[in-house]
Amino acid sequence: MAIQIYNTLTRQKEAFKTLEEGKVRMYVCGPTVYNYIHIGNARPAIVFDTVRRYLEYRGYDVKYVLNFTDVDDKLIKAANELGMEVPDVADRFINAYHEDVRAFGVRKADRHPRVTETMDDIIEFIQGLINAGYAYEEDGDVYFKTRSFDEYGKLSHQSIDELRSGARIEVGEKKHDPLDFTLWKPAKPNEIAWDSPWGKGRPGWHIECSTMAKKYLGETIDIHAGGQDLSFPHHENEIAQSESLNGKTFANYWMHNGYINIENEKMSKSQGNFVLVHDVVKEQDPNVVRFFMLSVHYRNPINFSKSLLESAENGLDRIRTARVNLAHRKQASTDLTGQDDEWYQRIEEFKNRFMTEMDDDFNTANAISVLFDLAKEGNVYLQESHTSTGVIDAFIQTIDDLMSILGVSIAEEEDKLLDDEIEQLIEERNQARKNRDFARADQIRDELKEKDIILEDTPQGTRWKRG
Repeated sequence: MAIQIYNTLTRQKEAFKTLEEGKVRMYVCGPTVYNYIHIGNARPAIVFDTVRRYLEYRGYDVKYVLNFTDVDDKLIKAANELGMEVPDVADRFINAYHEDVRAFGVRKADRHPRVTETMDDIIEFIQGLINAGYAYEEDGDVYFKTRSFDEYGKLSHQSIDELRSGARIEVGEKKHDPLDFTLWKPAKPNEIAWDSPWGKGRPGWHIECSTMAKKYLGETIDIHAGGQDLSFPHHENEIAQSESLNGKTFANYWMHNGYINIENEKMSKSQGNFVLVHDVVKEQDPNVVRFFMLSVHYRNPINFSKSLLESAENGLDRIRTARVNLAHRKQASTDLTGQDDEWYQRIEEFKNRFMTEMDDDFNTANAISVLFDLAKEGNVYLQESHTSTGVIDAFIQTIDDLMSILGVSIAEEEDKLLDDEIEQLIEERNQARKNRDFARADQIRDELKEKDIILEDTPQGTRWKRG
């Protein structure tokens, strides 16, 4: 079955077909780096990292680009408040971004272009639009002529007349039409600026991504992705600029993740529920947060709450515990090659079910349900009177492979459960029972219970699991 992607442009799922066989060109809009990122910024980072991982799992060579907007009004304001230069503020929060998302298992992109490093290309792009009649200059400002692009509004599914009714020309703006948008703006006194044919200034927001996508991926790309809030006007304007200049489709598939609410309320600084990732990772296991983010389909809104995080933690623990129990039992299992074909087939069926769900517009919520079923089946297998190292290895490898696609690590928790202290206590308890020192054996059981380890004595030996 081919991968199906819901395309915001067409409002329907479409079979995924790449421009070049076996290769994917994917651009994701990154953050404006004037502060630590909030939990809403983390969602696209996690979602599209997972999309990238799955495409690679399916055999694609993915070229993944995520940009940083490292100059704009917010950065200039932050630099003034912090008493720093704009590039220094950008460096500080780009480093913080990498640190924050790395905690969630997000891999670095193949390229992380910055606006300030792409300035010559941006100026060339703007000049090309002017030369082709799609843009104009007025006293140092350069604007895109929105009505010159006949398909404007096709991503947001709005007509030009509907857009016109809500558009206004602000005081000080020199654009000819309220729908026109900024490509270049002149510098204010003491602001960071670059030389251009239209005077010193800096680019507008929308032109930046069009330029960086073209420079690093080409005039047409496979996937352009970002948060739902970017669909209009940012991505709409990118399409207008890119397709006007290049005369080609800009992106074949547009993907947008849904919003995040905090305890059922829209996140905002004014309401005091503005949650920074920098703070979240100090209080929550980042793997739990990632698992939680993927427990809802990426296009749906998600509610970030303490109770739902706890539910996600419990769910992740079910998978972790199953894997740990399988690894623990492996020591007492034997080679039953030839007698386990049915179990190997059942494990393969779980893998196929997982892929079916991910093929359906990267439905991680349903894919996680498959993992729960796989963990449950692993626990059922452990009830067998004779277990095989081969089947156990197949269970463990499949759990590891599928969790790796989701980018959720369970190794850290496993290491905690299997550390030397706990193993020594279990061995000491076994020896105490042999010596009929039941008081000491009970004491060790209680100590392990405090560490959230529950023991179960079986004919095959002592088993343990997380409580």
